[in-house]
Amino acid sequence: MGEGEAKAEHAAKADHKNAPSASSTPESYSKEGGGGGGGGALRAICGAIFTILILLGIIALILWLVYRPHKPRLTVVGAAIYDLNFTAPPLISTSVQFSVLARNPNRRVSIHYDKLSMYVTYKNQIITPPLPLPPLRLGHKSTVVIAPVMGGNGIPVSPEVANGLKNDEAYGVVLMRVVILGRLRWKAGAIKTGRYGFYARCDVWLRFNPSSNGEVPLLAPSTCKVDV
Repeated sequence: MGEGEAKAEHAAKADHKNAPSASSTPESYSKEGGGGGGGGALRAICGAIFTILILLGIIALILWLVYRPHKPRLTVVGAAIYDLNFTAPPLISTSVQFSVLARNPNRRVSIHYDKLSMYVTYKNQIITPPLPLPPLRLGHKSTVVIAPVMGGNGIPVSPEVANGLKNDEAYGVVLMRVVILGRLRWKAGAIKTGRYGFYARCDVWLRFNPSSNGEVPLLAPSTCKVDV
């Protein structure tokens, strides 16, 4: 083999060694193309989920604005005292009745009560044992009067309560608090909310003296404060 032929063969081998592989280019192109398609699908899914969440939020806001529930309104409209006596050490015997008007102010939402109880306090001490009340439903813009007779015998109280009630009886004016508590939920069509704690307290000024037996006059309007 001549020197010229040897150089030509050596150059051909070098060119073949440095040439890019034919199989590597399509593989690299395929990988890049596949990655781009997957990213686009993921972005489309995320965009669809985001759009759905926005629409659900708008729908929930509209429903809340249309059906937003208001708290019930309670007012004491009448009172009667049948028994209010003290014995040692001090103990109190009571039999009282307060008529509470409960109103649902909502036009599209009904109110459902359960686990209700009612009692009376004087100077922040209970003077009638808590009385369980049956479940109650108030339809749209409806009202109902709650007027159970509450009381008990031999209820222990502090000397402050005993002396305070005796002084108020002598003066002819007494302040009592009516408490109603339980749970409620609102309902609009087939939609029901969860149950919420319900607490109403009504401060009632009464004209009362030792000879009172039965209905007693209210000295001032008594709108209850309601917490839900």
